Amino acid sequence: MSDLAIYQYLLIALIFVWSGFVRSGLGFGGAVLSLPFLLLVLDQPLVFLPIIAVHLLVFSSLTIWMNNRRGSGEQRQAGTGTVDWQYLWRILGIMIVPKLIGVFGLITMPSDILSAIIFVIVALYSVSYIVNRPFRSGSKTVDAIFLMVGGYISGTSLIGAPLIIAVAAQHLPKEKLRDTLFALWFILVLIKMAAFVWAGVDLQLIHHLWLLPCAAVGHVIGLYAHDRILRAETPVFFRLLGTVLLLVSSIGIVSVLW
Repeated sequence: MSDLAIYQYLLIALIFVWSGFVRSGLGFGGAVLSLPFLLLVLDQPLVFLPIIAVHLLVFSSLTIWMNNRRGSGEQRQAGTGTVDWQYLWRILGIMIVPKLIGVFGLITMPSDILSAIIFVIVALYSVSYIVNRPFRSGSKTVDAIFLMVGGYISGTSLIGAPLIIAVAAQHLPKEKLRDTLFALWFILVLIKMAAFVWAGVDLQLIHHLWLLPCAAVGHVIGLYAHDRILRAETPVFFRLLGTVLLLVSSIGIVSVLW
């Protein structure tokens, strides 16, 4: 990424501001909502994935720490926080094996077919949220399948969030959804980063010097946006969540058909 034109660097910087914004505002989307745009600038995903991964590790851990540090005395005495650890470990237990399969490429599936399945499912979920009739599977088996597929996709390309969100949003209060997802992403991305290092992938460390501040600007803006979202009525929150998921799935479907 050292021989790009000035306008390409500017576009990449703006996209990372956007990445930081959606990550802190919604708790997901730092990769899936930015990678399609980044690949339009430079079609080399292995250049951007390590950068996105490091940003997630930094900002997710920082956000969780700050939110729990400034919690009220009543919260601390009750032993509560912004992360639902019990639910986190439960879904992680379902996802970890598919995650490792995806990381090490033990099972391969045509990427177009896999992407199409994911984005169609996400589109159906998103429409149900937008019309204020969130889908409830009523089946632990269906939830487990979505979590396993999401874990596998996360292992291959870090964009398994939509399927995981579709399940987690049904079971977590909106006040804990973002930070619980942050904790989950931290664990999943840490595994992926270890795989990058093991495989000798260039982590693009020099480019963190200018892209980390860009993501930080978006992160701060996203924190304010998240506070406004939490103060909104629950239907508004799910409608916004559905709109973002529909945007994600639409971009994905177009990219598959392109």
